[in-house]
Amino acid sequence: MTSAAEQFASNINLASFAKAEELKKRLLFTLGALIVYRLGTFVPIPGIDPIAFSQGFQSQQGGLLGTLNIFAGGAVERMAIFALNIMPYISASIIMQLMAAVIPSLEKIKKEGEQGRRQINQYTRYLTVFLATMQGYFIAVSLQGSAGTVLNPGPYFLMTTTVTLVGGVMFLLWLGEQITSRGVGNGVSLIIFAGIVAELPRVAASLLDQGRAGGGLGGGAILVIAALALGLIAFVVFMERSQRRILVQYPRRQVGQRMTQGEKSHLPLKINVSGVIPPIFASSLLLLPATAAGAVGDGSPQWLQDLTFLFAPGRPFYIALYAALIIVFTFIYTSVVFNVEDVADNLKKYGGFVQGYRPGARTAEYLDFVLTRLTVIGAMYLTAVCIFPEILKSAYGQAIPVYIGGTSLLIVVSVTLDTVGQIQGHLVAQQYEALIKKSKLRGGRR
Repeated sequence: MTSAAEQFASNINLASFAKAEELKKRLLFTLGALIVYRLGTFVPIPGIDPIAFSQGFQSQQGGLLGTLNIFAGGAVERMAIFALNIMPYISASIIMQLMAAVIPSLEKIKKEGEQGRRQINQYTRYLTVFLATMQGYFIAVSLQGSAGTVLNPGPYFLMTTTVTLVGGVMFLLWLGEQITSRGVGNGVSLIIFAGIVAELPRVAASLLDQGRAGGGLGGGAILVIAALALGLIAFVVFMERSQRRILVQYPRRQVGQRMTQGEKSHLPLKINVSGVIPPIFASSLLLLPATAAGAVGDGSPQWLQDLTFLFAPGRPFYIALYAALIIVFTFIYTSVVFNVEDVADNLKKYGGFVQGYRPGARTAEYLDFVLTRLTVIGAMYLTAVCIFPEILKSAYGQAIPVYIGGTSLLIVVSVTLDTVGQIQGHLVAQQYEALIKKSKLRGGRR
């Protein structure tokens, strides 16, 4: 049966959007913040020759730098102040969530409500500064080791570059928090989303130019890839919206002198509970050898060069390990974000129960049974979406841009669905408020 909120959402039209003044302000603020972010991706860090760096980037864009450039919205290609983007914060968040699941003291802090959440967020920021400092220093060392890229190499360049890159990360983190509180959608996700989407037109134009010049894919191959991309997007939307709804029964209660009837509700379990975190974490681990080789420079040992070649995107070993890591991280992260024992305890606390299962441990076992099977499907889905583009790249080589990837596709679709859902929620809330005001006016006239 369709809920009242869903019925309201289906009746939303342009007229209701035109009356939503608060929503329009939030959308304008979000758009303005994203424009500020995009402008920052064109401001190069001081002390480098952008032309020399761009020439060096072109020869490595299919590997580590190209992958990082996806999430940075082209800032790595221009070595801008936002080259690290928000990725150190994403890594810090994942690490903190995993640590909170295995360290009892952090788990206790996490369960302290709003105060505990703030403390965990503060620890995450400290870890973000540490990770950004390490990555910024490695980038500065790599730039200084590249001949002709740095105008005045030395300790001062290393310090200013590291501080600039860390400052860019923290500014984007602050900007994302402002979008979340004063705009629409999750600010951090929207920053990554804006970076990916902003570069897609340039990538599409480059593909078409290569096809005309005869140096890349042919027209037929481009059409086939476009059709596959559309089919993949439709598949991702279908899987992200799919749910397994578990019926929850609440007993009859006495309110005053009346006995209310028992209520029925649903506990929705998404097929993909873990979201886009497993592919991001898996790709981050696979980039470690290339990161280490880039930090060492041309003098890296032979074993590290062989390892970097083995972990190169498109290689069979890379694809197999990528798939295995996605599956492993899907199960790990699902158990972190959805604790079946906590859910079963909350249902028991409020008097809810799953029909046929006793509240408490038996309900937790049943939820774990269902969630494990859903996670198997979710892991297979994430693996298929992320591995299929890698197989295409392996078959067509450098003709397929690194931007055409499963992780970027998942981020774009997931953020779009989430943002549209929040906009819809604002419009539904506005319609409820309008109905309440009308009912109060009618009651006053009487």
